[in-house]
Amino acid sequence: MAERGSINMTVKYEIKEVSADNIKELQQISRQTFLETFGSQNSAENMKEFLDTAYAEEKLKDEVENANSSFYFLTVDNKVAGYLKVNEGHAQTEQVVPNALEVERIYLKQAFQHQGLGLVLIKLAEKIAKEKEKDNMWLGVWEKNYQAQAFYEKDGFKRVSQHTFVVGEDPQTDLILVKRLK
Repeated sequence: MAERGSINMTVKYEIKEVSADNIKELQQISRQTFLETFGSQNSAENMKEFLDTAYAEEKLKDEVENANSSFYFLTVDNKVAGYLKVNEGHAQTEQVVPNALEVERIYLKQAFQHQGLGLVLIKLAEKIAKEKEKDNMWLGVWEKNYQAQAFYEKDGFKRVSQHTFVVGEDPQTDLILVKRLK
């Protein structure tokens, strides 16, 4: 799946599916974006433990090769700006609502934020969910990530519950947001 588009005729982007051949690049952007977004709010030890575990090469390879998960790079000027990871069925991190697609990750490098690219990725997730005839999309967002919460709520997501997300040895609270599609 390759898609091209532009936002306001200024930011031209391309979306392409990630394969096992892209693991190193996926690992690099995963670590970079998580650290950029959450590094200042977590200890260096907890960040290192989380990054080494969550984005280990073998773990990412297993995730990419899971038939119920899909990854998509978003590139701008042939540079990876971010990516989307969606899960269905047993690949979901938990079963929140019936017949749903989980949006597990929308990661954008800081240099590419506030340009409409996050919206491109969430709309791609919605397109995938509709093509798969899902009734709902859901995601978890850190309770202290107010900017992301506002972004998702503006797109129609509603808070339904919460769960614990552990960074290193620090249990944190993620809000569970759901968007009904039907």
